[in-house]
Amino acid sequence: MTNAALSGYRRRRLVLADRDSMPKSPSDRQPEPMAREVDRLLAQLANFGSQPARDPVSRGERLAPHPVTRVKSPAVTPPRSTPTRADLVALWARVLLGVALGGLMTQWPYSIGCGLPLLGYLGAILAVLLTGAWIGFASWKLRSGVTHILALILFFWGIVLAAEQLLPRIGYTVDQASWRCPPPQYQGRYQRRYQ
Repeated sequence: MTNAALSGYRRRRLVLADRDSMPKSPSDRQPEPMAREVDRLLAQLANFGSQPARDPVSRGERLAPHPVTRVKSPAVTPPRSTPTRADLVALWARVLLGVALGGLMTQWPYSIGCGLPLLGYLGAILAVLLTGAWIGFASWKLRSGVTHILALILFFWGIVLAAEQLLPRIGYTVDQASWRCPPPQYQGRYQRRYQ
């Protein structure tokens, strides 16, 4: 034997010798009431469910090989081998419409400062977000990587558009904006005459 093998052998012997020389707990102590309760619950767990009567692995016996049966779950549907051409055309049509919607949001023709026009604009942003998520799920299901990346970009663009409108209104930015429009200044007939 080499010196390295001997030193490894000696180390293992010392570890085993230390393990044997450890003090044992006295067996004359009375078991605690909580320990009895834990033992009772563990015994109930041992009888719970269908477990084998003996555990051959703990005794060092070899397990006999047995055939593995595959259980088919009814909730999971196997993926189709390849998407059809109609599926891909529909997916790309969704992507084009979603990108067009997201791009045209920068050209919104109405005032979005406050009130109902702001709510309409936020609803359109919600449509961009939902379109991005819808395309993302569809492209994931059809295993189309390019359209999935475009869907994620569209979803991120919707988050940017929403943040542009929401952050000033919740007090996160220096520029403050309000949800409601201020009431119109009413100037009566007499106020205009004497000013």
